[in-house]
Amino acid sequence: MLDALRAVARFFQVTIGWNRIGVVLSAAIIGIAAYVLFHMLRDIQVNEVYNALKAVEGRHIALAALFVALGYFTLTFYDLFALRTIGKADVPYRIAAMAGFTSYSVGHNVGATVFTGGAVRYRIYSAYGLDAVDVAKICFVAGLTFWLGNATVLGLSVAITPHAAEPITQLPAWLNRIIACGILAVLGSYVAWVWTAPREIGKGGWKVHLPSGPNTLLQIVIGIFDLGFCALAMYMLIPAEPQIGFVTLAVVFVSATLLGFASHAPGGLGVFDAAMLVALWEFDKEDLLAGLLLFRLLYYLVPFAVALVILGIREFWLSTHGARRKPELKSVHASEPMRSEFEPEKTDAV
Repeated sequence: MLDALRAVARFFQVTIGWNRIGVVLSAAIIGIAAYVLFHMLRDIQVNEVYNALKAVEGRHIALAALFVALGYFTLTFYDLFALRTIGKADVPYRIAAMAGFTSYSVGHNVGATVFTGGAVRYRIYSAYGLDAVDVAKICFVAGLTFWLGNATVLGLSVAITPHAAEPITQLPAWLNRIIACGILAVLGSYVAWVWTAPREIGKGGWKVHLPSGPNTLLQIVIGIFDLGFCALAMYMLIPAEPQIGFVTLAVVFVSATLLGFASHAPGGLGVFDAAMLVALWEFDKEDLLAGLLLFRLLYYLVPFAVALVILGIREFWLSTHGARRKPELKSVHASEPMRSEFEPEKTDAV
């Protein structure tokens, strides 16, 4: 199956080029989202949205804020896991947490997360002896964690409740379930592939050792917790009536998140919201829009402001206390008993 996927990827790369496909796909997603939003919100009553905002219970907002905080806490382990995977075990968790939180907070709001988040990570990690190649590897492993988590949550959720994806995919429930099972099959094949032998991709200094089978399962768990907390935050903010199950909401939320990510719009602005409004058509538009606005405030704007404060304080500290002396990083292989399972042995084998 993996060989077939490689052949398909090679065909698109040679005949069309992934950059062109990405640009066309992003433009199409944004265009469709703009059209949907225009038609769905042209008759919206602003005063009713305001009243809906005031009607949201304070305890629901507090719980949503808690779940958002837990989601960002989980995001810090994306970087910690990536650091251990590439053999940088001497970078402490507090630095991984700062880099993970600030890079994702900035990337979510500015857009082009790979570049903006990578720039923030480089600014932080370079003080600890990491170069641009190391940061690129961290971004790759963190991105892999994101996609593995999304594939797992989406595959399992749609397999359980295939009808939840119908408004977004416009496909019958039975076909949605088949697609979900296909996603889970690919995911299972990947786990089996990395479980059977040490795997690596890239060449030369860009070579990355892929996490082993057990560590890949840990990756998936990290991704599931991240998405689960975010979906719970959204679940706290949607209207109480009509009632829908959490799994149904998870399908819609993950699908909308992936569409927003594919559009490369800052925070999936417009795309995420359009997908949520289309998929949750049974809710009153004003009430649902109020929930989406609160979610954006809690998940995007507040963390973004906090991240800017953290980065500002750090830059002020560095400028007033002079250039920070880079810590002397120990060799990953200096002491065999200290080697973590996250730190693969160096090998020239392909």
